[in-house]
Amino acid sequence: MDSKTRIIKGKKLECVICKNDRFWARNTLMNTPKMTFFKLDWANKSALNYICDHCGYVHWFMNN
Repeated sequence: MDSKTRIIKGKKLECVICKNDRFWARNTLMNTPKMTFFKLDWANKSALNYICDHCGYVHWFMNN
């Protein structure tokens, strides 16, 4: 998978740390202690992450 430029709400994403414009994408579950206790991690909300290809900073965006 290649890094690439990303558009968020019509604007090109730029890293807040190094100003790079190329990112890797991944989804991350937002685990909570209560849901983990009941073994319902799969039901937690998820977030979309864009990881800067230059410095590695992770930008988080909540999925709707």
